[in-house]
Amino acid sequence: MRIAFWDVGLTRNGPGLLLKDIIEKDADDIAAARDHILYVAPDILLIAGFDTDFDGYTAKAFADFLDAGYTYTFSTVGNVGIPSGFDLDRDGRFGEQEDAWAYGDFRGQGGLALLSKMPIMTDDVQTFTDLLWADAPQNRFPYDYFTPDESRLHPLSSNGHWVVPIRWGDTRLDLLAFKAATPVFDGPEDRNGRRNADEIALWRHYLDGTLSVGPSYPFVIMGNANLDPVDGEGLHGEIIALLNHKDIQDPLPTSDHGAQLSNPLHHGDPRRDTADWRDPNPGNLRVDYVLPSADLSIVQSALAWVESDNSALFSHAMVWVDIAPLP
Repeated sequence: MRIAFWDVGLTRNGPGLLLKDIIEKDADDIAAARDHILYVAPDILLIAGFDTDFDGYTAKAFADFLDAGYTYTFSTVGNVGIPSGFDLDRDGRFGEQEDAWAYGDFRGQGGLALLSKMPIMTDDVQTFTDLLWADAPQNRFPYDYFTPDESRLHPLSSNGHWVVPIRWGDTRLDLLAFKAATPVFDGPEDRNGRRNADEIALWRHYLDGTLSVGPSYPFVIMGNANLDPVDGEGLHGEIIALLNHKDIQDPLPTSDHGAQLSNPLHHGDPRRDTADWRDPNPGNLRVDYVLPSADLSIVQSALAWVESDNSALFSHAMVWVDIAPLP
């Protein structure tokens, strides 16, 4: 079974506009995304940077547009674009993108959507999207920056943290899906860097049983951590700790295309970079991951970049991993 994650970047300036473009079938980026998905042909695909809605219409419409057997879909709106009512960036203005609980113009902008050829066990889905940052285990919440009122309301998740079980034959396979906040665009308090690290750390605490619920095996952690183990900004130790956790395995997917985008001053292997950003800073980084649990057997893995005339439409590679059926 091929499991893939792609930060596809299909987002618009207002709610419902992406759904309109999908239905009308005349947007270049949507058509190019379809071609790439059909080329890689994952059985399960988590996409990020995709505008979602409360009822899942946009995800379902995209699955129908793909016409590739994605019978089952799941999406929620997350915390992007929810007005906080506070001046979170301390610029004296309220109601800006920076003042939402996660940066964005509207709820569901640039969210997560799951497309699956396998049945999704919807009744067993768990989300940690409403978990308060200050309530997360061993959190790095910057109390000296946020007011008490802000502290009592600030969620940890930016886009969301999901545990979505799917039925793979007779086996339940849990998909641990997320997209963390970017660790930049803040001040000396490092609130975005700390939030990014704690969003990644939530899965480590989940695996270690620190939360009120624990993992079911097998599982796959997948999403955009927005953090490279070596290069770029952020608290690198947190993604390193997750990659080295005893219960998961890192397939280390690569692409020769990444080597062509190499940043000479970076220390990481450019073949593993998954995002092509402005040079030299932040440059190209490994931020997207598909991490199977240690009890799964990995057949192969790779990074799939869009390498056609449409490559400029997409800044991320699709990360895919093939896992063998359980005995």
